[in-house]
Amino acid sequence: MSKRFYITTAIDYVNGLPHLGHAYEKVITDVIARAHRSMGGEAFFLTGLDEHGQKVQQAAEAEGKTPQAYCDELAAIWKTFLGRLNVSNDDFIRTTDPRHQRLVQAMLAKLQAQGDIYKAIYRGFYSAKEETFLTEKDRRPDGTFDPFWGEVVELAEDNYYFKMGQHQAWLIDHLEQNPDFVRPDYRRNEVLGFLKSEPLRDLCITRQAARLSWGIPLPFDPAFVTYVWFDALSNYVTSPGSLGDPTVLGALDPSSESRVPDSAFRIPHSALELWPADVHVIGKDIIKFHAVYWPIMLKAAGLPLPKQVLVHGWWQKDGAKMSKSTGNVVDPVAVIDEWGVDAFRYYVVRELDIGPDGNWTDAGFQARYSGELANGLGNLINRSLSMLKRYRNGAVPGRSDELAAEVSLAVSETVTHLKASELQAALVSIWAIVNRANQYVDQTKPFNLAKEAAQAKRLDDVLYNLAETCRILAVLLWPFIPTSAERVFAQLGLAESPNRLALAGWGGLAAGHTIGEPAPLFPRKDQPKKQA
Repeated sequence: MSKRFYITTAIDYVNGLPHLGHAYEKVITDVIARAHRSMGGEAFFLTGLDEHGQKVQQAAEAEGKTPQAYCDELAAIWKTFLGRLNVSNDDFIRTTDPRHQRLVQAMLAKLQAQGDIYKAIYRGFYSAKEETFLTEKDRRPDGTFDPFWGEVVELAEDNYYFKMGQHQAWLIDHLEQNPDFVRPDYRRNEVLGFLKSEPLRDLCITRQAARLSWGIPLPFDPAFVTYVWFDALSNYVTSPGSLGDPTVLGALDPSSESRVPDSAFRIPHSALELWPADVHVIGKDIIKFHAVYWPIMLKAAGLPLPKQVLVHGWWQKDGAKMSKSTGNVVDPVAVIDEWGVDAFRYYVVRELDIGPDGNWTDAGFQARYSGELANGLGNLINRSLSMLKRYRNGAVPGRSDELAAEVSLAVSETVTHLKASELQAALVSIWAIVNRANQYVDQTKPFNLAKEAAQAKRLDDVLYNLAETCRILAVLLWPFIPTSAERVFAQLGLAESPNRLALAGWGGLAAGHTIGEPAPLFPRKDQPKKQA
């Protein structure tokens, strides 16, 4: 048994429908997972839903449904959404899954037995809308609370707390000694700035079941349920644990005080070795939870820390914050319906590097589709294979290495970028090949060479270089636009999949091989609809 590359997205709060930000996070995570599989490793990609909490309970009640039925309906929508994005997740965790509940309770039981959890009276303010306690620091100068918090009530109640403050110095040291733990660097600096600016308070990890019943009961006090973040963050270990991961099960005893039966687990014949996670892909708004709360929870539970928290930015639309109320939104499914899933996947990865915020414009999408996909990649593939059909009846000529050095250099650069999760840079390297090959057509003019019998050998060389470049492009593009990459291989008459980077070495097309039928990959669209 060997450890797989393990990558996760944040789990999405079920009380709502998927939007562009969700789609972007899923796609970039999928590209990273596919890239590692393509490089010869085994990858395990986890995503899922956060289904507990007061807002879910209230929304279900408003619709006259049980919370579980409400969540089941929305979970079906989210799973369909993943299919539309063509993401290759290996597991879909739901915080209502018995397997998740069992391991959350095991972690809580261990921490409580160690003395890391204590009970105390909370006196202060509570925002039901955001499901969080507030302090005096959250008040505005006039003593009121921002409307963002919704109705704020003052209360005093018993709750359980997790001792976080005692780990503050250790976490600062870990961040400073492991510069890749949070990427990009400026996000890591944000976390360090937070930790060095004020003492870290202990974390309230419960809500009273009398007020909030929709949650995981504390194994040592069923009058309380687990607060959403302690519940949600644990998903990253509950999936591996339920699949038999020895590191997780070695640290957590799922039989300890759990009210969930053994049947909750679905351990395969060969247990998977996944933990620690190699990459957690998250949005910038939840960095504190993943780079502060989560590593401290893991350390206290005796589990290794993830290797990296990779933080992406937010999308705007036309330079403004997206808002349903103003109609300033992008519907990923509508874009996919009109333009195709690969066009959507390409645009979001090429337009927005992992880290900064981005801006979606319909004109920008149209420009990349037209210039880079239809006229760039699509035109190269179509005219290269069409000329091979027309001038050589689809039979591949003998090998020629005229473009080999340039293509091989771009392949090497692409692999380096993929290993570092530098997806936008990888696409730039790949498009250097696309642009060079289109330039090569313009320079060599094979349509003129075909008119002169004396130029037959030269035409053979040109056609081989173009066909082989198309083959290698399909291999490089498979993590990004897998459906189109598979179509290129099919048009080349290749029965295998372009899903292995080992296939990107020059010279893979054999002389005499007969290609299939060329067809446009990205049809030109002269009158695109405005995306809403």
